[in-house]
Amino acid sequence: LPDGVNISKEARSAISRAASVFVLYATSCANNFAMKGKRKTLNAGDVLSAMEEMEFQRFVAPLKESLEVYRREQKGKKEARKDKDKKADSEEQDKSREEDNDDDDDRMEEEEQNDEEEVDN
Repeated sequence: LPDGVNISKEARSAISRAASVFVLYATSCANNFAMKGKRKTLNAGDVLSAMEEMEFQRFVAPLKESLEVYRREQKGKKEARKDKDKKADSEEQDKSREEDNDDDDDRMEEEEQNDEEEVDN
């Protein structure tokens, strides 16, 4: 909204109700597309088809762009998580190797001490 514009509580309430009705109508239309596809889950294609059916074609292109941005972000997050998990696994393996080496060193020291004790006896 431009600077200096005020909205009354009544107008906010009306906008809120209108938005709720719009979302319910869009969901109902999208659900019809899902049912035609013998699915119970709505997907992005159902919503886009519903927007066209509701004669909101001018919103379809921006919605598709937003969906692509969202998918890229999710893919990036997923890849970052994979990289983080790989790095954590690698670090765990390194720690495990270090612990194994420490155990081997301890065993060798014990064996050397045992050998020395046997020689002394």
